[in-house]
Amino acid sequence: MKNDVKHPVLFVLSVDTEEEWDWKTVFPQHNLQVKNIDGLQSFQAECDNIGIRPTYFVDYPVVNNPVSANILDIISKAGNCEIGAHLHPWCNPPLTSENGEFESHVVNLPIDVVEQKLVNLLNLLKTTFDIDIMSFRTGRWGINSAIMDLLVKHGITVDSSVYPFYKNDYFDCNGAPEVPYWVDLMNPLKVRRNESLTDIFEIPVSVGFNHSNFVLCNKFHNILSHSLFSSIRLPGIVWQLKLLRKLYLSPELTSLTDMKTLIKILLKRKTAIIHMNLHSSSLIDLPYNNHEYDHQKIIDNMKQAVSYLQEHANVTFCTISEAKKILTQNQGIQ
Repeated sequence: MKNDVKHPVLFVLSVDTEEEWDWKTVFPQHNLQVKNIDGLQSFQAECDNIGIRPTYFVDYPVVNNPVSANILDIISKAGNCEIGAHLHPWCNPPLTSENGEFESHVVNLPIDVVEQKLVNLLNLLKTTFDIDIMSFRTGRWGINSAIMDLLVKHGITVDSSVYPFYKNDYFDCNGAPEVPYWVDLMNPLKVRRNESLTDIFEIPVSVGFNHSNFVLCNKFHNILSHSLFSSIRLPGIVWQLKLLRKLYLSPELTSLTDMKTLIKILLKRKTAIIHMNLHSSSLIDLPYNNHEYDHQKIIDNMKQAVSYLQEHANVTFCTISEAKKILTQNQGIQ
């Protein structure tokens, strides 16, 4: 008789909850716009109908605005989500005069400045929502050992700053686990191996390829992306031919078809958790959005991807801190 038992999987949706502006312009420090937060209550209602328990990684301008803070406070008090911290260094006090591309990445800042910014953010979140903040994500991704030490020092137990298979001029997440892991504080891209597993747990967003051997696919992708081949645009060619596609579980970046492909591959790999990500600014239509879908299409694709997951797996919806508790207590994650 055919075994119809579905693979059990946790589902986390994280939302980078932040100001909106044209990313092609300078990084804003004053008079920040947070109109997108007006869409969160209807978005949360959509999530409630499905059972999704979002984690809102909230940055300083959002919590510092009385209107947007009140909207989030109402949502938080309903008990169906989690509030985490999201550090955008350009608009999180103390502000600095240097405010370019380099300074927009937390990993490039002096660690004492990072700590001041983190403390200001956490204190404002805690006093505004009257809750303990347990989870964190850097703005623009990227993490290092010094920042991880700060997170532990200030009570963060779950981080989600690692972006698997991604690198830029300032940090490189290649080689990091694409599954949740206890962090080695000496190198946050590696799994901690000793007995003391009490510091901080990493839950990356779901990223992979359209083939199940992610490590091998990433090696080929990096070779094809080498500057030697830039003139013939090999990554684009193999993408169009569907020979090799790097896929992000984000309805902003990835078509519904490709998200389904990634979900299918992740379930084939017996993953314990599927982690979708989007930005709060995608909940309204902006003239300068850098993705091809309008806000309704993004929500529709999110819902259909989750429906596809539910068809093929036994899904438990949880916030990111709830996922950490389940994974570490019940499944023996290292």
